[in-house]
Amino acid sequence: MNRRNFSSLLSSSLLGLTYLDALRINNINAKKYKISLAQWSINGSISKGKISPVDFAIKARELEIDAIEHVNTLYSLNSDYLSKNSMKTLVRDLNSRADDNGVKNLLIMISQEGELASNNKKSRAKAIDQHKVWIDVANEIGCESVRVDLRGGNSFNQWKQNSILSLNTLCEYSPSLNITVENHGGFSSNGKYLAEVMKSITLENCGTLPDFGNFCIKGSPNPSNLNVCKKWYDRYEGINDLMPYAKALSAKSYDFDKNGDEKYIDYYKMMKIVNNHPYEGYIGIEYEGNRLSEDEGIIATKKLLEKIINS
Repeated sequence: MNRRNFSSLLSSSLLGLTYLDALRINNINAKKYKISLAQWSINGSISKGKISPVDFAIKARELEIDAIEHVNTLYSLNSDYLSKNSMKTLVRDLNSRADDNGVKNLLIMISQEGELASNNKKSRAKAIDQHKVWIDVANEIGCESVRVDLRGGNSFNQWKQNSILSLNTLCEYSPSLNITVENHGGFSSNGKYLAEVMKSITLENCGTLPDFGNFCIKGSPNPSNLNVCKKWYDRYEGINDLMPYAKALSAKSYDFDKNGDEKYIDYYKMMKIVNNHPYEGYIGIEYEGNRLSEDEGIIATKKLLEKIINS
């Protein structure tokens, strides 16, 4: 935050204005943000067979959202779609559903396809090849980006060097597609560490997908008990670390209070940080709560984002 903005925010506080008032004064809506939906928000329904993963565009349209972020495992590990259909059929179905419902295929989140930061060269090469399969799908359905995880490596330096090698290879493979990295566990959930990787890559299509919530660097938190995480990297500092390289953005949410505000993440503070960086584009809703239903949680997140963006 620069000195002028800080002074303005401080003055607003002294005048007794709310945080939302302060955001309004500081032009939180100076840039145009759009809202997308991450498929993981409905992973429960897909895993239980209540909805086919290829009908994601239909669900998004019902919720009045016109851009979607697919998750590869919801077509393979969390459903039987790819055990019954080919990748060619998947591409056809995703394109037809998107076209029929006026929804944009924005991104594919790629997980469980091998460790891109592995110390084992053969394992890393295999992971790269497996990621290329989904990169091809992303290109065929008109996505702007894919999201990858950087797992592997026993030390920060090993992880960093292996990550750089893999990201360069993937970015060169598909130069018209953004290859983004999410803070998603391990070294990648340390904002400064992931920023170090980004600083070492000069290819324009490499960047980050900062997630409001995934900053646990020791432990495995879950929506019902975030305290399971033994050590957190400060999420606000982390977002600030990663926003200079952002090509996509994930609005994680868990639960909401009576005013419609997220209980665990200060969205006003988050969006103030986001707005201080050049990023313009989609903010992807990723609801992971238990108390509200999937639809209710998605709608609550959407309303909160709209309240802040349109303030």
